[in-house]
This record gives sequence, structure tokens and C-alpha cells, in this order.
Amino acid sequence: MPIVINLDVELARKKMSVADFAAAIDITPANVSVLKNGRAKAVRFSTLDAICRVLDCQPGDIFMWVPEDAAATTAQTGA
Repeated sequence: MPIVINLDVELARKKMSVADFAAAIDITPANVSVLKNGRAKAVRFSTLDAICRVLDCQPGDIFMWVPEDAAATTAQTGA
């Protein structure tokens, strides 16, 4: 998938657990996990707003677009 989700990086920077983060943005820990692991198909703007507010970041800090061929190369090499 060409969209990389760096939520785990931002959570680590803030030293925040998934459970605490889920409570702060008012979604279930399971849904945070789905988002964090890149399995989400969509994100509501209200959820994105809450994520950015709680983590004090910009949407671009959470989401990054990677071209298909670069994503495939990274997956193959493990880099």
C-alpha cells in the first residue's frame, strides 16, 4: 500500500500507550491497532483531528505517501 502510517512512531515519541491513546481520542484500542498496522481502509476527519490534537502533530507526521514501486522494493528488501 502506498500510504505508510507512522502512528507507532508518534506514539513512541510521546511515550503513550495504545490504551491511553485510544481513550484520549475516544476509539477502541482494537481500532487504534487496525490504524497503526496499516489495515484501516479510511479515517474520519474527526478522528484525524483528535489524533493530531492529542499527539500535537500534523497529518503529514502520521501519514506518508510512498510510490508503489518504492513500497514494493522496500517490502522485498526488508529495508
